[in-house]
Amino acid sequence: MPYWKMVPVKTTVEIPEALFRQAKASAAQRGISLKDLFAEALREKLRRKPEGDPREQPWMRAFGGLRKLRAETKRVNRIVHQTFEEIDEDQ
Repeated sequence: MPYWKMVPVKTTVEIPEALFRQAKASAAQRGISLKDLFAEALREKLRRKPEGDPREQPWMRAFGGLRKLRAETKRVNRIVHQTFEEIDEDQ
C-alpha cells in the first residue's frame, strides 16, 4: 500500500446541518463510520470527470456535433452572396 494512503489527515469541513444529519444517518444505516462515508464519497467524486468540463455536458456534446455544419453554412452563404451579386448586376 502506498505511503500516502496510510497517513490519516485531520481537517475541519463546514457543511449544512441537514446534510450532516443525512450523512450521519446514511453511515449508521450502512454500518460504517462517518469518516469512512466521507472518504468514500470524496473518492467517488474525484473519480468522476470534472463537472466544469463543458465537453462532458450532454448539451455540449450535441452542440459540438454541429461543428460539421460550419463548412455547409459557409457554402450556403457563398451561394446566397453570389446569387445576390447576380441579381444586382441584372438590374
